[in-house]
Amino acid sequence: MRVCVGTTVHHPEDARITHRQIRALLDAGHEVTFVAPFTHCNVTPRPGIRAVDVPRAVGLRRGKALRAATTALRRAARDADLLLVHDIELLLALPRSRPPTVWDVHEDTIGALRAKSYLPGPLRTVLSPLVRAVEGHAERRLHLILAEESHRERFPGPHPVVPDHTYVPSMPPPPPGDSRVVYVGHISPARGAAEMVEIARRLRPHGIRLDLIGPADPAVRPMLRDAQRAGLLDWFGYVPNNHALRMAEGALAGLSLLHDVPNYRASTPTKVVEYMARGIPVVTTPLPRAASLVGRVDCGTIVSFGDVGAVADAVVRAVLRLREDPDRRAAMGARGYVEALNHYNWPAVAGEFVALLERWAKAPGTVAAMTPGRTVPA
Repeated sequence: MRVCVGTTVHHPEDARITHRQIRALLDAGHEVTFVAPFTHCNVTPRPGIRAVDVPRAVGLRRGKALRAATTALRRAARDADLLLVHDIELLLALPRSRPPTVWDVHEDTIGALRAKSYLPGPLRTVLSPLVRAVEGHAERRLHLILAEESHRERFPGPHPVVPDHTYVPSMPPPPPGDSRVVYVGHISPARGAAEMVEIARRLRPHGIRLDLIGPADPAVRPMLRDAQRAGLLDWFGYVPNNHALRMAEGALAGLSLLHDVPNYRASTPTKVVEYMARGIPVVTTPLPRAASLVGRVDCGTIVSFGDVGAVADAVVRAVLRLREDPDRRAAMGARGYVEALNHYNWPAVAGEFVALLERWAKAPGTVAAMTPGRTVPA
């Protein structure tokens, strides 16, 4: 099977797209053409794929990226058996003549609009009904894959859920240490950027450093650079997911301080599962799914929402309690690892994901996705 995968929004080393889905396709012996912003992100395409470079869609200036993607997808999809796109913007760039096409729904697009600081308020109001119209059109015309069960509220059809699981090491990772706290993922105001800088400031006198591993929104980069220059934290910028998680191993705690905004409210943060997979105790805000998972497994601490100072104070107390009790943090890390290995391991999902695409590629027209309500099992 020849699969054309496209994104202009996501990083070419995005964990879900590249490290999970494309890797699963390659491991199954399929050919992959990947349309992505390699040059913009300073990424060398990985061996085994046919790479097509396009500009990245950033902020309000997305016209150039969309025009380039339209041309790239038209050419790349000519000899493809299946087209798999990951951005809602690319639904506007689909070639008229194309193979069976799949949209992988990563997030609540309208909810995400509210967290994008570069969008003026009136524009968000205008965009919301347009997004709904595009989503509705896509549901009628394309195959959909959902990353979360919660997306069924927007897409009630019989669409399969391919959960955003992670690779869990077959051998238990090292136990949590006592000298550093980590955050892995994109850094933005709604993901707790200000809180993490304040946490780093308050942990420094205790000899505990904060490692931030991931790219950051332009609005918070000056704050992070200032904090790094002051010696409060280490900000590594973008690191491929597999390397980032190896860097995180042995940390005292992993932070997930997402704010209470619509785009996060109904989802399980991937970073929570990633920390568990690496045996790291989790410190999370009380988003329902994150709190339910961490609380049920007893693999971390749940802190309340609040202003920057209140959240920082709660996190610092939780971190210091973990440092004072090595047996407790080791037990939390071990419980998280076992839960991730048994229920959140991507290889358990990868085979059925590939089989799903293979079935769609063989169907000449739109077919039922799977049995209604079916979730790809973990």
